[in-house]
Amino acid sequence: MFDYIIIGGGSAGCVLAARLTENPDIHVALLEAGPVDTSVFIHCPAGLAVMAKTGMSGWGFSTTPQPGLNGREGYMPRGKVLGGSSSINAMIYLRGQREDFDQWAAEGNPGWSFDEVLPYFKRSEHNERGADALHGSNGPLNVMDLCSPNRYGPEFVKAGVQAGQVANNDFNGPSQEGMGMYQVTHKNGERFSAAKAYLTPNRSRPNLHVFTGAYTTRILMERKRAVGVEFQHEGQVKQLKASREVLLCAGALQSPQLLMLSGIGPHAHLLENGIATLHDLPGVGEHLHDHPDVVLVADAPKAKELFGLSLSGAVQALKGIFEWRSHRKGPLTSNFAEAGGFIKSQPSEVTPDLQLHFVVGKLVNHGRTTVFGHGYSCHVCLLRPRSRGSLRLASKDPLAAPLIDPNFLSDRDDMARMIRGIKLTRNILAQPAMVALGGKELTTSARAQTDAEIEQFIRDHADTIYHPAGTCRMGNSPLDVVDAQLRVHGLEGLRVVDASIMPTLVSGNTNAPVMMIAEKAADMIKAAQGS
Repeated sequence: MFDYIIIGGGSAGCVLAARLTENPDIHVALLEAGPVDTSVFIHCPAGLAVMAKTGMSGWGFSTTPQPGLNGREGYMPRGKVLGGSSSINAMIYLRGQREDFDQWAAEGNPGWSFDEVLPYFKRSEHNERGADALHGSNGPLNVMDLCSPNRYGPEFVKAGVQAGQVANNDFNGPSQEGMGMYQVTHKNGERFSAAKAYLTPNRSRPNLHVFTGAYTTRILMERKRAVGVEFQHEGQVKQLKASREVLLCAGALQSPQLLMLSGIGPHAHLLENGIATLHDLPGVGEHLHDHPDVVLVADAPKAKELFGLSLSGAVQALKGIFEWRSHRKGPLTSNFAEAGGFIKSQPSEVTPDLQLHFVVGKLVNHGRTTVFGHGYSCHVCLLRPRSRGSLRLASKDPLAAPLIDPNFLSDRDDMARMIRGIKLTRNILAQPAMVALGGKELTTSARAQTDAEIEQFIRDHADTIYHPAGTCRMGNSPLDVVDAQLRVHGLEGLRVVDASIMPTLVSGNTNAPVMMIAEKAADMIKAAQGS
């Protein structure tokens, strides 16, 4: 018998495991379907390219065919390893805009305004730049500037300024708007995932039991109370019981899936899959949304310091391997998406609605397609999409992948902003600082010049930038799943703690906000212990 069972050893689960076991009298089980995070490709930052190409340490999910993407199935990678997606992501540390969290609070979620969540961001963070009013320096999560940045990232920033954008040295500072270099979750030249920050230092605690290769199939319920979990482990079906709470941290795709497999969700959908309804909760799996993203790629054959498949690139890679193994420095400490920007698609926007990621190599098909030669790429990402989709069961088989439908670009406003984003990005790439690289936009996108042609290019090539959210939405409406304490409506002993609870997406990468959510949840859970 455990006090708490945590389902999912990703960004949220690792935080909860560490924080709850600070009390030696509290016993916690953490269940992770994937293995321990021992792969060198996880710890070497540039190893993310190998993981993207091979799908290692991931679930291998795809979306349903997307009408807004001309019927294509979208790529949907999720981490299947300790650390979850923080073990396979691009390691960018971003919180989002003040307005994101203030909107959560305004929609009926007390305690979730920016000023109220900021202490949890700071508690999590150890920023090597030091502490100030907006940053922490005593937290477990190491945040730093790239130790060996590519020389061309600052040139992209310079080009943005030449195009009329402001320079921004800290996207997590007073204002997000502008062009700058990203801070990353690295330490000493290695990836610093949620597992390395929160779990690894605390694995020896006698009150923390970590089960890897543990595939959760069902939450065990007694009437309206969660009392444990059923899972597959070492070839057997096992059960664990929780005396206090089950904490669901399986992410925006698998948390609603597990709820529905457990009989918690929309009655009609459960019925059609042959699952008895234990608790009719129609919002489970609704409101799925994600940041749609499209990439402009350019050849730059003379810019040999950019990553690329060539003879000189091979020599550079070999030198990089030696330098990283010897000193944990050099090009293999790159997260590839080194620089970026937050810009407004039109002057009337109150805050930036587009995010740019400048990649120091040619990124085609999420890095899964082999492309020869040197060059660079620039992501154009829509921060606040209006389109909403859903997560559904394919069947009652817990091993079957869910039906993932983000419904990308179904809202006309989303497309209009993306078209404007392409034009603005091209203007940045046409500035003297970038022209000096000798880059030439690939024909695939370059031939799209009119609005109609740009729209066609976007629908042919846009996809996720890996930030699904909203499927167990927090709020107090009939279609919300959890309350402001992250407790599942109408049930006892069950909370959801991950990106699925976000009422709306944050304006940026989601890893840091998920860890903040878990830090705040830990305090809520501890407060409930005395009740």
